[in-house]
Amino acid sequence: MNALTAQLRTELRLIFRNGEQLLVSLGIPLAILVFFSRVELTSGATAGDPIDRVAPGVLALAIMSSSLVGLGVGTGFDRSYSVLKRLGATPLGRSRLIMAKLLAVLCTELVQFAVLVPVSLALGFEPVWSGWPSVLAATVLGTAAFGGSALLMAGQLSGLANLAASNLIYLLLLGTSGVIVELSLLPGPVRWVAELLPAAPLVEIISSSLTGADISVRPWITLGAWAVTLPIAAIRWFRWEP
Repeated sequence: MNALTAQLRTELRLIFRNGEQLLVSLGIPLAILVFFSRVELTSGATAGDPIDRVAPGVLALAIMSSSLVGLGVGTGFDRSYSVLKRLGATPLGRSRLIMAKLLAVLCTELVQFAVLVPVSLALGFEPVWSGWPSVLAATVLGTAAFGGSALLMAGQLSGLANLAASNLIYLLLLGTSGVIVELSLLPGPVRWVAELLPAAPLVEIISSSLTGADISVRPWITLGAWAVTLPIAAIRWFRWEP
């Protein structure tokens, strides 16, 4: 446990010293929140104030920013520069390294929420406060799913290849998760695939929880399955050396 705690402290220091990572984790979701809360790009979609759809989606986007791009890119370059090779010679182990990184991401997401939620309220968002336990549960599952995916890629690809793959996946999920364009407006096959991936279920759970809509069991099952399988895959196939 001491090794885990020490690594967690190190991960947090690295995150908050990295300006580029903070830009991805906080700057991009904040910019999207402010811009799209004032612009309605989904004519014919669900009626209502855009902030009611954008604010929950941006919270989900913040989770993806930290756990997919921020975590994956940083870990990938650490591996390329042989930083992880040195850690591999310590008693830390793969499971505790991955746990420390995921816990650090959760701490980062708390900071993101502490900024994004007040801004959303200032922009006119009125959440259903009783839905926050579901939001927090979805946050943990989403962090495990996207963090596991990020670490799996970081442990297999070169630094530059991982950088390209992480950003490409992030952009694809941004366009197909329901954050900006509602799923109902996507072509049928695209919507069907999106619902099988972890991003759309995460957005659906957070949006439904904060707007008081009914939540089916399907997104919970989909997100939970990814949250279990991807971290296990990362632990199994993570490679310390480039």
